Amino acid sequence: MAQIEHPMLTGLRRRLALYLTGPPALAFLPCISLASYWLGGEGALIVVSGLLPLIYLAAGAIHEERIPLERYGDVLPRAAFDAKVAQVHDHCTGAREESTLMFLMLEEFDQIAGRHGQATADLIRQRTADRLTAVLRDADALGELGDARFAICTAPMRQLDLETCIQLAARLQSAVEEPISVDGITIYITASVGFCQHARAPGRTATDWIEAANTALREAKRHGPTAIRAFNDDMHRAQQVRSTLRDDAATALDTGQIQPWFQPQISTDTGEVTGFEALARWNHPERGMISPAEFLPALEEAALLERLAEVMMYHSFAALKAWDGAGVTVPQVGVNFAGSELNNPRLLEKIKWELDRFDLAPNRLAVEVLETVVASAPHDMITRNINALGELGCTIDLDDFGTGHASIASIRRFSVARIKIDRSFVIKADRDPEQQRMIGAILTMAERLGVETLAEGVETVGEHVLLAQLGCDHVQGFGIARPMPFEQTLDWLVAHSEKLQDMPRIMGGKDS
Repeated sequence: MAQIEHPMLTGLRRRLALYLTGPPALAFLPCISLASYWLGGEGALIVVSGLLPLIYLAAGAIHEERIPLERYGDVLPRAAFDAKVAQVHDHCTGAREESTLMFLMLEEFDQIAGRHGQATADLIRQRTADRLTAVLRDADALGELGDARFAICTAPMRQLDLETCIQLAARLQSAVEEPISVDGITIYITASVGFCQHARAPGRTATDWIEAANTALREAKRHGPTAIRAFNDDMHRAQQVRSTLRDDAATALDTGQIQPWFQPQISTDTGEVTGFEALARWNHPERGMISPAEFLPALEEAALLERLAEVMMYHSFAALKAWDGAGVTVPQVGVNFAGSELNNPRLLEKIKWELDRFDLAPNRLAVEVLETVVASAPHDMITRNINALGELGCTIDLDDFGTGHASIASIRRFSVARIKIDRSFVIKADRDPEQQRMIGAILTMAERLGVETLAEGVETVGEHVLLAQLGCDHVQGFGIARPMPFEQTLDWLVAHSEKLQDMPRIMGGKDS
């Protein structure tokens, strides 16, 4: 069995190879030869001449241990690229030169494969590699990491500042995003880029450098599409926080730290409550309330989104029974379902079991599905689950409408009952004519399709009034009420009911 060399010994041998085989060592060869001849004559010179190559070999200057700085010529597979990164990392550390490690990811690549076939996806991947190669220098290394991800490790140089790295990332991005024609069809691609300079890596190993570039790519994906992010200390701290939250997530779900807070939805015609949306909130025993923007990525990394949906559904159904028992009217609760939950073959069975457990009719549950999920869902389990839930009697809400690319055919195909207009269209709508035209177009389309509408992010009376006048059916946002724990909902419902008795009705466009 081959022995595994100690990492410290490996690093020492690599540094020795760097010092003995680098350009500075060549300057000493004449001195060594002259000294050997001076001290021992021709015999010593012959011995030294024979020993020097052996020393180079022992130091690891051959291909097996030292990877040349020149590129192999083709796109490197993952293992070879990682070895290249390790070699460049050691070189930059010893020679005090700079390099940058970039990760580039093609966005929505799975959808491209689903729509156009795997052969087209493979062709796009090959053309992407060709385009990246054309932008890079001969000494730069290009690797393919799988999952539509590519990595670039630039050849070491004396100076490489942040601005130069950003410019290189932008050139790579622009090259990749040029339209690709396949069988007469033009396909458009977008890409996110994250990179880390060698000097800014948080640790001392090549693995730390690779993880830092990966972290920058994840940050770019969160701010995408087509975002570019450079690794910094804030990302490092955020990654450490996510790692801690990921470790705590399972316990938080099982012990009740993560529970739904409820935000009311009201009718623009009557002002009455037409439902609540259940929004996940995490009350950490040490950190207090944690923002969903922080913990939802941690739950996704821990593959716990399905478990989150189960917890949210259980507490939402319990809340409906409690409201019924208190004699207040809450027609339904909306629960968000992401792609991973909707892809579960047992989803329909689980929801039916929970409804029977609480003795609730299916129409008390509004299944909220992101527009991006509907737009990209092929005819597979996601499609079957959404349609089956609609046939069961659940309300299908299309969430964040206007931010994705859902077509009218998608709305019909999934039997969507209500579209939720994204808050980006609602902000300052009472003062911005362009916003008003956009909302009007959405409402007209919804009316023609026979689906209801709900506007999210309503914060002012002016926005509320405008939406009512334009004919939007329901509104939700801080202007009505902030999300609240269940314990506060009963008092809010009573206060809201009393307020309705003293307020004039806001007449909607459908009645005016």
